[in-house]
Amino acid sequence: MKTIRVVAAIICDNIEEKNKIFATARGYGEFKGGWEFPGGKIEQGETPQQALIREIKEELDTDIKVGNLIDTIEYDYPAFHLSMDCFWAEVISGNLELREAEDARWLTKDELDSVEWLPADIILVETIKVQMSDVLD
Repeated sequence: MKTIRVVAAIICDNIEEKNKIFATARGYGEFKGGWEFPGGKIEQGETPQQALIREIKEELDTDIKVGNLIDTIEYDYPAFHLSMDCFWAEVISGNLELREAEDARWLTKDELDSVEWLPADIILVETIKVQMSDVLD
């Protein structure tokens, strides 16, 4: 099975406090309308962090600061295996303009279950809840 390596940005309103997380609804393809954390494929010669900065600039016209790695999600879709490095991130400049997504929301910890996450992303949601609660509780 083919493996696709991608990165995802868990963009916070504040990387220290993590009160809200930015999520997007996929605007194209087989999983159109499913909710995910923005990001994309790692290109040859890029580090995961470089790929994430480039992808967020392309998809959201926004510059981010990449924080710590949260987790690497391994998930088998029917046609491929996904390996997704997920990082905390914070906006440096830009307005999170939707160039590829069809919708977006800022979600609090209590709102994370209010959207239909894509299968690989749902795995990460529980980890994010724990890390958000460490700061807020």
